[in-house]
Amino acid sequence: MTQGDGLGSQESRCREYASYKDHTVADVFKDDITGKLAHRPGMEAMLTWLRAHRRDNPVVIIDDISRLARGLEAHLALRTSPSSAGGRLESPSIEFGEDSDSILVENLLASVAQHQREKNGEQTKNRMRGRVMNGYWVFRAPIGYRYEKTGGHGKLLVRDEPHASILQEALEGFASGRFASQAEVKRFLESRPEYPKELPNGEIRAQRVTDLLTRSVYTGYVEAPNWDVSLRKGHHEGLISFESFQRIQERMSKPSKAPARKDINADFPLRGFVMCDDCDKPMTSCWSKGATKHYPYYLCDTKGCASYRKSISRAKIEDGFEGILQALQPTKQLFSIARAMFADVWDMRLAQAQNDQKVVKKQLCAISKQVESLLNRIVDATNASVISAYETRIEKLEREKILLAEKADKFLPPKGRLEEFIELSLRFLANPYDIYINGGLALKKTVQRLAFAQPLRYSRETGYRTTEITLPFKVLGSFNNQKCEMVRPRRLELPRVLPHSDLNAARLPIPPRPHSHCLVAAL
Repeated sequence: MTQGDGLGSQESRCREYASYKDHTVADVFKDDITGKLAHRPGMEAMLTWLRAHRRDNPVVIIDDISRLARGLEAHLALRTSPSSAGGRLESPSIEFGEDSDSILVENLLASVAQHQREKNGEQTKNRMRGRVMNGYWVFRAPIGYRYEKTGGHGKLLVRDEPHASILQEALEGFASGRFASQAEVKRFLESRPEYPKELPNGEIRAQRVTDLLTRSVYTGYVEAPNWDVSLRKGHHEGLISFESFQRIQERMSKPSKAPARKDINADFPLRGFVMCDDCDKPMTSCWSKGATKHYPYYLCDTKGCASYRKSISRAKIEDGFEGILQALQPTKQLFSIARAMFADVWDMRLAQAQNDQKVVKKQLCAISKQVESLLNRIVDATNASVISAYETRIEKLEREKILLAEKADKFLPPKGRLEEFIELSLRFLANPYDIYINGGLALKKTVQRLAFAQPLRYSRETGYRTTEITLPFKVLGSFNNQKCEMVRPRRLELPRVLPHSDLNAARLPIPPRPHSHCLVAAL
């Protein structure tokens, strides 16, 4: 029992009956499971005890016939078990007999108990199904959630921290491609000490990761396919968007990629990103044992390469990379220009988002009409395969509606997001070196991908080759290296030869135009 003290109450009643009958209680056997099962641990232990004390003619006392079994088939199997083991069955609720009338009453009571159990099961299932139809999760709380009594809702799923944030990062990471495979998701969850592990060695089963990636409840929606309840909006907060969930399902349906190597760690953050200039293959790394301590090295491990197994000090590789990052830092004067550029682009995208929102709403109306049309066809259809095809199509359209509705809500960002995006972007553009130095391994890898369009090539003789940086740093670099000057207040015109009649006129002074200074940068 998980609530109350049902087993304790039954034991007290049985002890009272034993005292009334002058029986001595030799042992107590309990089962915290009921239902159709005839083989239960407590029952098996009791039968073993009876066989060992057969000569004492022991008496088995049960609280009620429904406590023996709640199904007629299981009751018949368990009814004769104590007798065959040498015991005699008694109860304060019924007198067991071997005559036909006693057996009839006993079987009727067992049938009633079975009917009561099945009826309760049907009522419970119907109530649970109705609650799912209303948008509530009724099953065991999944990892990342817990049940909490909420006014107007009853028991409602709420975020269970820190599990919710860890799981959210894992799901979003797989949807965005940060984790290339389920194995990397598994490794990430195992690396977080707060996340619950299911195996003694601190690992998580691969099937558990698959289950996490395929559960729509994490999107804030609920469904119960076994009860014919289609996907619908739930009342609980989702950890990820439905769009992210769809991307996860698409990625899982494609062939899996090789997971990231386990031996890429914080000791060698550039492993796999720096390429050997001789063979254009990623460098590996290792700790080499010296006379008194170990020394870190990068090296090429490609057979046939001119640099095969020729070690390069970690300091040379990483100091050179950090020097490149420091060189990417633009001047402070450019940030007012960059901020204005971000604001202009934001305004353009905002206007486009308003138009896109109108288009999506029209698409939603069109899909709703398609669903209504298919429902009308289902009513008129008689062929089971045709009806099944219509239902499959409707389910697909309903998922499309969810995606479009989610997009429509996200087209227009809330107020204040402009400053949030600008600050995050400018913080990275201002000094990627600081972010790289102070971040963990995952953040270092992110900086590598954001700052450089391609992996870096390293030569043992000359060091790093020409780097291919990403577009934002190219643009800021072009601004940083330009020569800018003030445009003259007069109009710029090409020189031309004046006719003789116009020479005198050309000598006349030209009245100055109002000064209108502007900064010109030739791209």
